[in-house]
Amino acid sequence: MKTELNANLLRGLLLALAIGFAAAAPAATRAKTAVTETGEQVRIQGRIVLVEPDIELSLVTAGGLQEPRKDWSDAARRHYPAAVGRLIAARNGSRTPDFDVPDALDPSSRLGQVLRLNQVVALSIAHYSNPGSVLATKKDPKTGKPLLDWSLGPGVEEIRQATGADYALFTYVRDSYASGGRSALRAFTLVAGLAMGSYIDIGGGMQVGVAALVDLRTGQVVWHNVMVKQSGDLRSADGADGVVDDLLKSFPL
Repeated sequence: MKTELNANLLRGLLLALAIGFAAAAPAATRAKTAVTETGEQVRIQGRIVLVEPDIELSLVTAGGLQEPRKDWSDAARRHYPAAVGRLIAARNGSRTPDFDVPDALDPSSRLGQVLRLNQVVALSIAHYSNPGSVLATKKDPKTGKPLLDWSLGPGVEEIRQATGADYALFTYVRDSYASGGRSALRAFTLVAGLAMGSYIDIGGGMQVGVAALVDLRTGQVVWHNVMVKQSGDLRSADGADGVVDDLLKSFPL
């Protein structure tokens, strides 16, 4: 995304999220859907636009460094939107053409500010969804059930005017794949550790995804999910379908 925060900062935040989730389980999601005044989960009523996803794929070297791979990332940025379209169609949802963020968009413009605000909100959601953290929500005074209480404010009208959509789906994914050297070193340390009576895993690749659906009429985040896995592959169409199935499993269609 052209308006993304410092790439190293974003990568670091998502890496910290991955570590927190991985400590709890090898694969995990933390999804939440807003509820209506009667305590029922909201259902999408209107057209959805997929905002250009912020996706970066990297190679994990033998030493554990992550080297971004442009060819992999470009492939993922093609396959992911197509997979989202297939999922929405399969659930009889309605969507508008994807919104590609203009290359020359001024970050200080109203639209630029809204996109950057969403990134901050999405990462905040991810942080509070981390195991050990309590998601910052309010409770409905009538039902006592937690309410999803995140909003981008009225500025989202800019996206609605530009796309004609009622909802916008924002996505952030950082995915990494172990090199041959990393895989060999990981296997060696596992075997060596077991021989000494302990379990040692230096880790390989990791997939972290954050998705948020925003009502463009109100600015409210009506659904979000945080996904962390040690598997999944966005470099192919079939792999992207699997990732989208996991990331959007609880999508309220």
